[in-house]
Amino acid sequence: MKILVIGSGGREHALVWKLAQSAKVSKIYCAPGNGGIAAQAECVPIEATDVDRLVQFAKEKNVNLTVVGPEAPLLQGIVDRFQAEGLAIFGPKREAANLEGSKRFAKEIMEKYRIPTASFRSFTDPHEAKRYVRQQGAPIVVKADGLAAGKGVVVARTVEEAEQAIEDAMEKKVFGDAGNEVVIEEYLSGPEFSLMAFMDGTVVKPMVVAQDHKPVYNGNQGPNTGGMGAYSPVPQIPPRMVEQAVETILEPMAQALRKEGIEYKGVLYAGLMLTDEGPKVIEFNARFGDPETQAVLPRLQTDLVDVLMAVIDGHLADISLQWSDQASVCVILAAGGYPGTYEKGNPIAGISGQESGETIVFHSGTKRENGQIVTNGGRVLGVAALGESIDEAREKVYRRIEEVSFKEMHYRTDIADKATF
Repeated sequence: MKILVIGSGGREHALVWKLAQSAKVSKIYCAPGNGGIAAQAECVPIEATDVDRLVQFAKEKNVNLTVVGPEAPLLQGIVDRFQAEGLAIFGPKREAANLEGSKRFAKEIMEKYRIPTASFRSFTDPHEAKRYVRQQGAPIVVKADGLAAGKGVVVARTVEEAEQAIEDAMEKKVFGDAGNEVVIEEYLSGPEFSLMAFMDGTVVKPMVVAQDHKPVYNGNQGPNTGGMGAYSPVPQIPPRMVEQAVETILEPMAQALRKEGIEYKGVLYAGLMLTDEGPKVIEFNARFGDPETQAVLPRLQTDLVDVLMAVIDGHLADISLQWSDQASVCVILAAGGYPGTYEKGNPIAGISGQESGETIVFHSGTKRENGQIVTNGGRVLGVAALGESIDEAREKVYRRIEEVSFKEMHYRTDIADKATF
């Protein structure tokens, strides 16, 4: 099979890495890819959102399966377009992807079908939004309605912080059009976890649970990022709570979408919080999470090609997902200044031999320049490892990180610290 992976980050590198392990795969292309992906796939200089050229490329190269990594092309309708051209593609159609593209849309479906989530109101007028915040008090959560690369959520500890978040999103437009509308939510407390599932329109098959670390600094301090690290399993989330999340959130959402006449095929990502009342939804994403994918896919033992094709063909019920009992940890190495402004083009040392047997170095924001790998994004690398325990996997990762360096390299040193047994 010839496979095309769309995207350029660590998630896409993990997908390429996993797909390359299948005996069914003869060739992998990645558009546009990055400096590390180039070691396992032929990188093609087509942007992830250039749907016309991607369709043309898939036809020219007789690609058998296209896998969409990021959310932007999904919301552009890349899946609708590929399917109309008779091309096999993994991911939800535009209407289904709106579960991620509009937080209000997602919240309204959850409200209608009584899927557990925080109470909310949405606003298009910043003055009304501020008035509501003053009525509700703090802590309170302010979210840009549209796509904001994981950075459009502010957990405001004070009313002033919430008002500033509304101003930033709606008046200063720091997230562009994504902030034209904001969703203001009740603050929930408890441990967070990520539960991704494959869905073929009818059947839901959950993956192993993971936990992400959003804030940029140790101790969950500082602004939110796209994610500074992840690990799997999550010992502090009891298995019965994961089962409850599948029964009260994932399966009801699959049924809700069907009742709404929306076909959902692909990965449904639920960002959840374990509250005193049980698991509740913080957000839904319409694709593999980043960096959760870099922690989850190393544990997958079933051929990923078989799983993706079963989703597309509507035969997911025939697939048995097998997972390693080993633990997995991934730590993100970021550019200094991220998630704010940061430099690009800094040489990276210590990454020859991406996979040493002990660890895997997934490239997120890198490119090859004059024969050298240099930084090309805020999240630069993800160092991952499997171990017999989370502690062992963590130790391998942090030991490997000591060998890597680039100017102003920043990473959290407490990833998976909260994994308690």
